[in-house]
Amino acid sequence: AGATVTVVENGAAAAAAALDRVATGLKRAAERDRLTEPVEAVLARVSTVESVDKLPAEADLVVEAVPEASALKARVLAAAERAVSTTTVLASNTSSLSVTELAAALTRPGRFLGMHFFNPVPASDLVEIVVAPGTDAATVEAALQWTHCLGKKDVVVKDSPGFASSRLGVALGLEAIRMVEEGVAEPEAIDNAMSLGYKHPMGPLRLTDLVGLDVRLAIAEHLHATLGDRFAPPRLLREKVARGELGRKSGQGFYSWQ
Repeated sequence: AGATVTVVENGAAAAAAALDRVATGLKRAAERDRLTEPVEAVLARVSTVESVDKLPAEADLVVEAVPEASALKARVLAAAERAVSTTTVLASNTSSLSVTELAAALTRPGRFLGMHFFNPVPASDLVEIVVAPGTDAATVEAALQWTHCLGKKDVVVKDSPGFASSRLGVALGLEAIRMVEEGVAEPEAIDNAMSLGYKHPMGPLRLTDLVGLDVRLAIAEHLHATLGDRFAPPRLLREKVARGELGRKSGQGFYSWQ
């Protein structure tokens, strides 16, 4: 979208790997004629740093996207707030954690909100804008402008457990996992029922593999604690995570990704 981007990763090796992933994604986009300028020109606007305190102070927007652990997110967001200016918008990419509670770790909670990007992010049209009680109207407007600048569409929701998307999506995904657990059908059949019958672009089990079974389990545990037993994680989900079957990133989930 023409923006200068700084990617923060923990350490030199992780930063280099992140830049390689960006380059790979851009090359694939170019092969599909989805870039309007050469890959090299886009990559020239991307740099990496190895810690949050090295963020450029003049950044307009910082999006935190570390794993779904409240204490970790709060710590990263607080460090980001110290590194940037008082006008910078801070956002969390959390898919279920309380934006209000995360805001409590900040000295400027009015400049903070949720910006929940959907997987796969380059292809997904949606960004869920999550507004906490203390979020300033100007912060919401800035987040909406960034969303539209990226060519994506917004839904604006009030902060609540699971927001709108995760609450509905996880409910569907957990029920699909229970169906596999009970031997109702194979994963591919369940996914085809939703993609062919309900026109979902991807079935709930393949999406779970893409998101990560560990991520889905963490979200389910949070929703179970806040919304009750209907979000209790299925035994099969816990077992697969314990075996390291995390989906595409590990090579095996409900599908084989070797």
